[in-house]
Amino acid sequence: MQVITHPLPGLLEFQPRIFGDPRGAFFESFSARTMEGLGLPRHHWVQDNQSVSKAGTLRGLHFQRPPHAQAKLVRVAQGRALDVVVDLRHRSPTFGQHALVELTATLGNVLYVPEGFAHGFVALEDETLFLYKCSDYYAPATEGGLRWDDPALGINWQLPGEALVSDKDAILPTLKELDNPF
Repeated sequence: MQVITHPLPGLLEFQPRIFGDPRGAFFESFSARTMEGLGLPRHHWVQDNQSVSKAGTLRGLHFQRPPHAQAKLVRVAQGRALDVVVDLRHRSPTFGQHALVELTATLGNVLYVPEGFAHGFVALEDETLFLYKCSDYYAPATEGGLRWDDPALGINWQLPGEALVSDKDAILPTLKELDNPF
């Protein structure tokens, strides 16, 4: 498995070795041993989520506040998505900066998103199947979010057309307005 570091500290991308033959393909999508070898916290992954989205569906930017902050492992099992994370950690040298990672079913790449980041994605193809592994349970009282189109963030979502955004996500605060718990 190849490990790719990104400019935001703690954000890691894993690209598995894919074994293919006439029957299809096989790859390891998660390895606690690999993560521990990199010095990442040992997470007790407690919840898996999935969504299916049509092209242009934008979900995010979401997070949960402590004591239910979540680390996430995210990947695409079908289709393609542009994954976006924003560093919300006040003491981080990259506070307020974002990273973009294209996740594809073909590559099988997985992104590790530590606690303290807002997370979202846009589906780049119809029927994109997005999988999330979470380190804490969904806790509605602690959920938070950041406006996806905050001009101060300057995120190029590479939208294939008009963004399809939920009513809830359309009214999230900007980074300047955010009561930031991190």
